[in-house]
Amino acid sequence: MTTTPTPATTSSAPGTTPAGTAYADAARDHLWMHFTRHSTYYDGGQVPVIVKGEGHKIWDDKGKEYIDGLAGLFVVQVGHGRAELAEAAAKQAKDLAFFPLWSYAHPKAIELAERLAAGAPGDLNRVFFTTGGGEAVETAWKLAKQYFKLKGKPTKTKVISRNVAYHGTPQGALSITGIPDAKAVFEPLVPGTFKVPNTNLYRAPEHLREDEKAFGRWAADRIAEAIEFEGPDTVAAVFLEPVQNSGGCFPPPPGYFERVREICDEYDVLLVSDEVICAFGRIGSMFACDDFNYVPDIITCAKGMTSGYSPIGAMIASDKLFEPFKHGTTMFPHGFTFGGHPVSSAVAMANLDIFEREGLNDHVKENAPKFRQTLERLLDLPIVGDVRGAGYFYGIELVKDKETRETFNDDEAERLLRGYLSKALFDAGIYCRADDRGDPVVQLAPPLTIGQAEFDDIESRLRSVLQGAQQHL
Repeated sequence: MTTTPTPATTSSAPGTTPAGTAYADAARDHLWMHFTRHSTYYDGGQVPVIVKGEGHKIWDDKGKEYIDGLAGLFVVQVGHGRAELAEAAAKQAKDLAFFPLWSYAHPKAIELAERLAAGAPGDLNRVFFTTGGGEAVETAWKLAKQYFKLKGKPTKTKVISRNVAYHGTPQGALSITGIPDAKAVFEPLVPGTFKVPNTNLYRAPEHLREDEKAFGRWAADRIAEAIEFEGPDTVAAVFLEPVQNSGGCFPPPPGYFERVREICDEYDVLLVSDEVICAFGRIGSMFACDDFNYVPDIITCAKGMTSGYSPIGAMIASDKLFEPFKHGTTMFPHGFTFGGHPVSSAVAMANLDIFEREGLNDHVKENAPKFRQTLERLLDLPIVGDVRGAGYFYGIELVKDKETRETFNDDEAERLLRGYLSKALFDAGIYCRADDRGDPVVQLAPPLTIGQAEFDDIESRLRSVLQGAQQHL
């Protein structure tokens, strides 16, 4: 155990903690960062410390400027530095800093639930608040299990999701996640989850690559096949992201979700649209299921609801799912202390006001084709195999051989992504994700406020780094 100096009572020097320690040193010694290899910071590397954001830019503690090409973590939809969101938080904290939703309510949670229900498709009118996306996914699975028990179908407990898909880190949500390396060290997990192929057209069976609709039908039918194999009387729900994040932004082929909806209706299985990343304008509409013309039974969402200015998440369920809870002594024995927090709810309302006032959903829909076209210029580089995605959400897959689509082996991917790309991108002044959950990709999901000038800037910086990657390899 290390000894920490007593915090100073006066203001600290720039770039230091109140105890007088440099931020990077204190982070190395005391902060346990998420999804982080800490050995990097004991082998000569320094923890990057981000101290300021404005619009689509961020700055570190040394004053260097970066493009926030990932909107924090698919979160800061309206951009950094929005004073009105901070003011909404301060005002609400003064009026009512905290109260739980355990048999009581408060105005901001009521207002936000009404607003989300009005924006959701179909009869998705009931909002259960959480503090984040993983909790929302966990909540949806628990609701699905209890709902079928209440309907006299107690064996319907299993969940189907897609290969390489990420659905969160709580034990249940992690079981639904389809990334083996993310799960192995935490096993045994919650049983009853099964995986089907995702919608990565670039890696589709060769005979289906030229026919997106046929590929979509093939991928959707694998869900029906899994339900039949497990037994329709044992499957409760199918969890799908509108555009799958992990693996590098897999959009759904035409007709895919139409067929999935048919399958779920045929087998009495709930369709959960996991929109923790895709909701709130990331694809275009407020809820991405509207962009792909399907109505789920449940939506899970979080991140962009407040643009990251305060944590919140939600499960939005249909009237059908809530109906058994309207009678007698039935209750959903589940909840979170900070779910629907008054401050977070107030910030979410103010954030959605910005969306409406500035027309951000239409802005994304109008500019997404330009963003795609700009990124597709990178296809002239030998290392770039595919550019895919939708809205303001794109993945750039890197390949060893463009002609054969050969990917990198594990050692090569390690050297490429962690040995070169992560640092090179940061040095080039762009914060984005170099990821290998699946094949190596660079992911982009910038604030929804940017336009062509910023698209060009992002492409230019990426081009420089990816050209260097070829030389590095």
